[in-house]
Amino acid sequence: MGQSMLATAPLIVTLGLDQASFARFDAERRFYFPADRNLIPAHLTLFHHLPGARIAEIAAALHAAADEQAPFPMAVRGLRFLGRGMAYEIASPPLDRLRAALVALWSGDLTPQDAAGFRPHVTIQNKVPAPQAKADFARLSAGFVPFEATATGLLLWHYQGGPWLAAGDFPFSARERRGDDG
Repeated sequence: MGQSMLATAPLIVTLGLDQASFARFDAERRFYFPADRNLIPAHLTLFHHLPGARIAEIAAALHAAADEQAPFPMAVRGLRFLGRGMAYEIASPPLDRLRAALVALWSGDLTPQDAAGFRPHVTIQNKVPAPQAKADFARLSAGFVPFEATATGLLLWHYQGGPWLAAGDFPFSARERRGDDG
């Protein structure tokens, strides 16, 4: 994709994940997702469509947010059935606060999808026949044990109609806040 096309390509913001959690999610996505439709790695999307023309401003905001944020835990609490697939449900108050702060910053630029309620998840299957999705969901749910993942940063992507092109990596760099001694 040429530079002029990249300048107008929509931007996607996802959450960086610790290596072990990402490896698990991505391996399951490669297993359950139809190979011809699995064009991107496992991810937790924060924003699906931000204006590509504002990449410098958006990257600066992500850099500032990441500098103020320490890595934080997220509870992977179950699977959600999507009709033609499934996703892991994620619960994390720090994630909700971080996304809300970015929503406030970009409220005028959000699509209806991004302005709607946030239900964090990592999709590991989609676009399969409903009976297969139902069977896979039942099988995976039966052995599911809740676990914890760690959010490690923010990732920025150019959307190219299928695969994504990396546009920025913003690791969380603040120290974890301590109770009484700062």
